[in-house]
Amino acid sequence: MVLASYQLGDALLTVAAIFFFVIWIWILVVILSDLFRDHELSGWLKAVWVLFLVFIPFLTALVYLIARGHGMRDRAIAEQAEAKKQFDQYVQTQAATASPAEELHKLSDLKDKGAISQEEFDAAKAKLLA
Repeated sequence: MVLASYQLGDALLTVAAIFFFVIWIWILVVILSDLFRDHELSGWLKAVWVLFLVFIPFLTALVYLIARGHGMRDRAIAEQAEAKKQFDQYVQTQAATASPAEELHKLSDLKDKGAISQEEFDAAKAKLLA
């Protein structure tokens, strides 16, 4: 039986191999995402990096991490800051716009206080519901 000859050492080597393979894939994803995140690098240079990553993967990854590793953190922080800024702008625009029911309530209060006439109320209500 094949399973009977599978020792603990073989199992640990298999687990270690899977672990290092996952780490390797993770490193490649990080390098590729950083490569395409950098807007200062031309398309040709990006293509050269990808070409070398495909044909000489280990050496190219090591060279990339040494040569461009210092900027990886800065580019990641800049991208996260931009995403946060866009999210904050979206939240502010959504929070700033009141629902039609709230606007109708405000118009009704203004009409009840005499600040606007019935005609102004009807015109604003028609505009709001249109």
